[in-house]
Amino acid sequence: MVLNSSFEIVEHQEVSIGDLLLENGTVLSNAVAKYERVGNRNGQVVLVCHALTGNEQTVGTNENPGWWSGLVGRNRPIDTNLYQVITFNVLGGCHGSTGPQSINEVTGERYRAQFPFITIRDMVHFQKQALEVLGINQLRAVIGGSLGGMQALEWGLLYPNSAEHIIALAVTPYVDDIAIAYNRIGIEAIENDPLWNNGNYWDGAILPGLKIARMIGMVTYRSDYQLEERFQRSLQRVDAGKKPFYAVESYLIYQGDKLAAKFDPNSYLTLLYAMNSHDIGRDRGGFQKACQSFLPRLTLIGFQNDLLYKPEKMKVCQEIVPNANFFEVETKFGHDGFLVEFGKWGSIIYDCLQD
Repeated sequence: MVLNSSFEIVEHQEVSIGDLLLENGTVLSNAVAKYERVGNRNGQVVLVCHALTGNEQTVGTNENPGWWSGLVGRNRPIDTNLYQVITFNVLGGCHGSTGPQSINEVTGERYRAQFPFITIRDMVHFQKQALEVLGINQLRAVIGGSLGGMQALEWGLLYPNSAEHIIALAVTPYVDDIAIAYNRIGIEAIENDPLWNNGNYWDGAILPGLKIARMIGMVTYRSDYQLEERFQRSLQRVDAGKKPFYAVESYLIYQGDKLAAKFDPNSYLTLLYAMNSHDIGRDRGGFQKACQSFLPRLTLIGFQNDLLYKPEKMKVCQEIVPNANFFEVETKFGHDGFLVEFGKWGSIIYDCLQD
């Protein structure tokens, strides 16, 4: 089905949501949410939440396709012929929403490293306020993977009557120590960078520490099977000192350089600390009790070889939550499975939205 353009929404804008009260008692004055809104103007709303280094460009444009453009769009599993799909740049991000690069109205300068500690729950409250300003009070579904999945789970607990269906990919009910450990290595790399300057690095600075943090992250996002299959110990070159340089090393350096050139280090740290705090059982009597109180329908999708968010721990959550389903996707991509191979699992999303 193809709708006439008069029925379509295509928005890439920002919305002012007023003051935002954080869990720690800090108030962010005049917070702003950058968003993408696409799809059927009269359709039910699907909220998509992005991962650590994502942004609001889920669908994007023809020139610059979004990070989930293979999943969201016309005649895709999240069909914009049928639904209107909204994604906000996350609170604390660096692509237009209030974050470390924003102006602190008290000082008149950018927050930088003085941006307050935020939690996943703060991100969800931020999105809820933004949706209310847009006149949206009811969601067909909240969908996200990794950091986006953390937000999706919290939506189901903070606003249980606002969303009919929660679809969380590549995320467990709390962050394990292994993920916290890898995040700490990334944090140390950034905070010990000579250019860091306590978060007051000069505008436009490209921090080698952020590059290293991204390289560490990339190792955890893919499985050893996928890396071995792709690179097969192939040599990129041998330098004058006879030291071998392998293709997998070149890949990691490329990924580090690419992110460091476009992502704010203070935002990266803000979001890592927020991820580390993820625990749906915090102040709710533990994750089992939180799962038992879950009201919306819940679908959990895990990916084989995910080092950070193991499918078996997702299944434990599913076994406790009433009216929940769990699917495990066979993949060599590990954690990054939620960003690729849509043909393997996109039908699960489609069926969830149709049911």
